[in-house]
Amino acid sequence: MASLTEEEDDHEIILDDETAHQIGIDRRIAMATPAPETKVTVLDGVTKNKNDGEDAEDNLQPVVADGTSHQIGADPWYQAGFVLTTGVNSAYVLGYSGSLMVPLGWIGGAIGLLIAAGVSMYANALLAKLHLLGGKRHIRYRDLAGHIYGARMYRVTWAMQYVNLFMINIGFVILAGQALKALYLLIRDDGALKLPYCIVISGFVCTLFAVGIPYLSALRVWLLFSTAFSLIYIVAACVLALRDGARAPARDYSIPGDPSSRVFTTIGASASLVFAYNTGMLPEIQATIKPPVVKNMEKALWLQFTAGSVPLYAVIFIGYWAYGNETSSYLLNSVHGPVWVKAVANLAAFLQTVIALHIFASPMYEYLDTRFGSGRGGPFAAHNVVFRVGVRGGYLAVNTLVAAALPFLGDFMSLTGALSTFPLTFVLANHMYLVANGHRLSSLRKAWHWFNVVGFTVLAVAAAIAALRLIAVDSKTYHLFADV
Repeated sequence: MASLTEEEDDHEIILDDETAHQIGIDRRIAMATPAPETKVTVLDGVTKNKNDGEDAEDNLQPVVADGTSHQIGADPWYQAGFVLTTGVNSAYVLGYSGSLMVPLGWIGGAIGLLIAAGVSMYANALLAKLHLLGGKRHIRYRDLAGHIYGARMYRVTWAMQYVNLFMINIGFVILAGQALKALYLLIRDDGALKLPYCIVISGFVCTLFAVGIPYLSALRVWLLFSTAFSLIYIVAACVLALRDGARAPARDYSIPGDPSSRVFTTIGASASLVFAYNTGMLPEIQATIKPPVVKNMEKALWLQFTAGSVPLYAVIFIGYWAYGNETSSYLLNSVHGPVWVKAVANLAAFLQTVIALHIFASPMYEYLDTRFGSGRGGPFAAHNVVFRVGVRGGYLAVNTLVAAALPFLGDFMSLTGALSTFPLTFVLANHMYLVANGHRLSSLRKAWHWFNVVGFTVLAVAAAIAALRLIAVDSKTYHLFADV
């Protein structure tokens, strides 16, 4: 049986996995936080030599800091890479030409995308290196925060992550509904199928998929389908936009709005820049990877920020080049071309969104399954399937209701991004790395991390103010269950 050995005051305490799994959240967090001089064993029943080095530790199969009912540590690095690129190249990319480039322009948009990619890669790499902190695998963001800061920060981090992922999930349901409505309008332009109806249909399809895929690792072949769907709507959008741009007269690339409004739209667009690259659930994705978990996660991140980002750049720049500051917030609504091509592209966007939503909902599914699931039988045992129908169906029903009532949710997402994405991805990642490794860092490196902590905190506050202003302005235009 696997065991956890903790050296403290020359006494050895051994806990078997079953006992550790039954301990409450606060107790688990307290035990997962070793004293600074403590060296925690990571092998199942085997003591690790302190002189083996970090590479040896990374290759071991460590004890998990907290139990889970989902499968972990079973996937190759490239599967995690596909999960990351699925998020980056989701149907959200069809809106970035309008939401990023229009308020920032060519220079600000291009430079901003590159800077956001660099700082995002750096912050995620820092977070990946903390996965084995204390000699245990921290498979959830909140576990890692609890290990470093204690029980209170465990709950705060969980709340921030939940709000962030909840809003992203709502956004995916809205995107799926928009794609479905666009597809319907290509077939019948009678206005009978309105956006709220399309959102409800999308929520139902997402629920069916959530019931059939028990955990994140089970996506496997669906990630290939997701990649294929992404390529379909990205290639279709790029080809049709290139054709439109070659035939169109000179476009206007000036940044719209008066100087005061440009300040707020620029800040809001800057927040969207980092949203494009980050999931807010890196530890949960890293939990699926086989050892060596740090090196494999770094490989997955390199895949995301190199080859995985090429389609993102292509659709953003080509879309903006073709239509200038009149680019639509959903690029497939701007392009002209054969109906069947646009229909296939919208269908691919709808299907890919269903898969992408499942990725960003998986932390909530894992929590519900681990906390309230039976823990008996396989994932497709009748009682477990019924449980997923009720619990995941209820969660997605709430998402769908909010999405249908507030289909103009972009402003609210900017607010939650400012209050959760910035802190989770940049502020916490840098500060946790400081706390965990401060005694080994030079003064210059400490200053660098503190600069990131303070700088991104200021950006988060500015982005929140800009989002509140946008909500106040747009609330005068839209109404509940609007057919936008």
